[in-house]
Amino acid sequence: MGVPFKKIPRKDPRKEDAVAKFYPQLVTLGDNADLEDVAYVMKEKSSLTLGDIKSVITNFVEALIGKLYGGQSVNIKDFGVFSLSARTVGVEKKEDCTAKNIKAVKINFRPSTTIRPDVTATRAGQKIDFYDLEALVNKDGSSSGGSSSGGQGGSDGGGVDENPLG
Repeated sequence: MGVPFKKIPRKDPRKEDAVAKFYPQLVTLGDNADLEDVAYVMKEKSSLTLGDIKSVITNFVEALIGKLYGGQSVNIKDFGVFSLSARTVGVEKKEDCTAKNIKAVKINFRPSTTIRPDVTATRAGQKIDFYDLEALVNKDGSSSGGSSSGGQGGSDGGGVDENPLG
């Protein structure tokens, strides 16, 4: 299964007379995967029970939050780094700069290079396949699918080569 995209027209907002160009926009299908879904996939690849995996993940999230709220960043090898950042308000005098100037805090994630998506990857486990959602929906009975390399000329939006749904 690949990642679907739709074609979105956008104009350059800096130019009043700009012509819209079409850009692929990734689409999320279905509901979000939740803890149960992830734990089930992990269970199928290990000897642990579903309950054990859910417990470990839940404890991991609690420990991660504790470390972040304690002022540390958290580096998970071969996954990435979690850290906090803040939206703040500046003041002219140093003594007026207090915690009250912090208006919002968010958790950032910087993926490791080992998991960062690479659209040029050639190894099967690292390759992301993309398919045109409109072409799949409007297929004319032939097999359907596609890749990130394009080749979707014509005005009907169809004409893709393989079924991304299997």
